[in-house]
Amino acid sequence: MAFDIASFHDLYPFEHHFFERGGLRLHYLDEGESSEVPVVMLHGNPSWSFLFRDLVQQWRLHGRCIVPDHMGMGLSDKPTDDMYRYTLESRVCDLEALLDALQVNGPVSLVLHDWGGMIGMAWAARHPERVARIVALNTSAFGLPPAKPLPWALKVVRDTPLGAPLVQGLNAFASIASRVCTVRPLAPRVRAAYLAPYDTWAHRIATLRFVEDIPLRSEDAAWDLLQMVEESLPNFSDVPVFLGWGLRDFVFDRHFLAGWQSRFPRAETHAYESAGHYVLEDVGDDLIPKIVTFLRQSTAGGTS
Repeated sequence: MAFDIASFHDLYPFEHHFFERGGLRLHYLDEGESSEVPVVMLHGNPSWSFLFRDLVQQWRLHGRCIVPDHMGMGLSDKPTDDMYRYTLESRVCDLEALLDALQVNGPVSLVLHDWGGMIGMAWAARHPERVARIVALNTSAFGLPPAKPLPWALKVVRDTPLGAPLVQGLNAFASIASRVCTVRPLAPRVRAAYLAPYDTWAHRIATLRFVEDIPLRSEDAAWDLLQMVEESLPNFSDVPVFLGWGLRDFVFDRHFLAGWQSRFPRAETHAYESAGHYVLEDVGDDLIPKIVTFLRQSTAGGTS
């Protein structure tokens, strides 16, 4: 582990599990009683499973939830580039391998945030018959909307030599995110928990590689997979979708929300002017009960 997780036990009171693949350990939570339709929660960059802590504590009263830390994130190993290929394809393969190892072979509900949207929906595109419900929280499963330019901060990290010294050297990405991704300032210990896994240059490799992997054009490594995911979305037109959105997100803003709504016009939508990218931090007290109610409609089986 990159840090002493026991010091955050009051905030993150869960049993830790590790799945080994290719000599690397992927950390995950597996909470709640077994249920016919478990919930899989997928975080993005630069957060980790800590993002879902309050939702996990609520959902485990109703059913099972599986919450991995992507490789290089949270309590998972932080391999170098010669040990792991930090691409969208690798993330999807990690998720497939984890669910196979846990013998989760039936339907699941997906809770997706940030890069978790693309990872989860890429998995879903390969297993459309196994998707019971989708909860999308400030995320995407399609390309950058035409009216939405890539924010300059991401462009600097993705496309200039400043990316490594800023992200790996100064921890600028995670540090700034912990201040600007909410409308309400995070409590000091909560902010410390978000930053704790990324305490050295070596432990920040995934936060940099995630940004570098953003697919914008055909020559980018994740481009073909992005196209496949976007083209697959009509396959989920009959799947219940829940959209929970912080409207003061400078990346996944109203353009992305509109993109989801245009593809899923029957989606249950809750948008908050008082919330940013970490929407569960800003308005979790209101949003989490709504998510739980939505997910409970599938726990008895089926997708009705």
